[in-house]
Amino acid sequence: MLDQILTFLSQGILELSVWQIVLVTLVLVQITIAGVTIYLHRHQAHRGLDMNPVLAHFFRFWLWTTTGMLTKQWVAIHRKHHAKCETEDDPHSPMIDGINKVLWDGVSLYKAEAKKQRTLDEYGHGTPDDWMENKVYTRFKQGGIYLNLLIDILLFGVAGIAVWAVQMIWIPFHAAGVINGLGHYWGYRNYETQDAATNLWPLGIWIGGEELHNNHHAFPSSAKFSMKWWEFDIGWMYIKVLSALGLVKVKKVAPKPHLDVNRDTIDLETIKAVFANRLHVMANYAKQVTLPVLSQQTCNDGACQKALRKAKTLLVREYPQLDEASKSELDQVLSTNRELETVYKFRMQLQDVWGRAAANHETLVLALKEWCTQAEATGIKVLQDFAKSLRNYTPMPTAA
Repeated sequence: MLDQILTFLSQGILELSVWQIVLVTLVLVQITIAGVTIYLHRHQAHRGLDMNPVLAHFFRFWLWTTTGMLTKQWVAIHRKHHAKCETEDDPHSPMIDGINKVLWDGVSLYKAEAKKQRTLDEYGHGTPDDWMENKVYTRFKQGGIYLNLLIDILLFGVAGIAVWAVQMIWIPFHAAGVINGLGHYWGYRNYETQDAATNLWPLGIWIGGEELHNNHHAFPSSAKFSMKWWEFDIGWMYIKVLSALGLVKVKKVAPKPHLDVNRDTIDLETIKAVFANRLHVMANYAKQVTLPVLSQQTCNDGACQKALRKAKTLLVREYPQLDEASKSELDQVLSTNRELETVYKFRMQLQDVWGRAAANHETLVLALKEWCTQAEATGIKVLQDFAKSLRNYTPMPTAA
């Protein structure tokens, strides 16, 4: 009898080998990550997709047992992060709190914000408010975690404690730490958003596609995070499978520019298309205008060459995102390169057009026409070509 008890404690019901337990653990944490990215993030926080109620409650229950997180708290904190990004009111910004604090202790920032009732009231609207949420998940917030520990021990024996520990630290480290920390500190950017969000890696596999964080901040309501052909969002792959099964319905994806080469005018339709795709427009400006002009600049001085290399990043970054030292370096480069200064000035002026979103349509049309006319008069071919290409923008044709 004692031997049977000891065997059960050491192997659990499943009696798996060490490597089998490792594999199962990875599957379990990937389900948790899927719950966070698909249910909490893309469905609840941003409404990029609709979800079958049964599947939605499965993820709610699963996250209660594997993270102890409540839907309203997570959604409210995340929405506030977008609304107040990189400011003193941002719940977790490495620009404000420091990268070490967010990366290694991001969970404490999350817990502190979760205690603020004003945050929950202002940003937590539309989240579950049923009997299970109020009487079970919220009332017994830690109960799911202990239930998970019991299940893990029953299934895996003593090794279940290690499985449970991995489940407990996976989301706090990867979501609260890596995504909220490194995702605003290190990586590459497809789009120059008003915040510091970055893509950590083009293959969004390990953390459910959340690695493509700059893409997400550029188009928050998009259910798909990958934007370039060489990027992969495993969360989107899950969504496509669930969609084929009738369990989810995609509502929003990032817009794609639609150009009509036969179109050569600027009118209200042009304004609508350019505004809808303004992040794509600015990314194209960097690729088609700024960087080609930069590549033509030459100098023999070593310090000058170093400054030009660094300018590659500074010229396309949002000016408010630069620190004072970077602004000074950029100003110095621009003061000695007239052509670079010109294309940079036109970049800023084009952004000013976006800032007139509250103006009437006629004013916006005139502003864009004036910008294009002046750009074409500079004599800088790449800038002229870009200005002409703006006339080709047209709203995406609607399905018949």
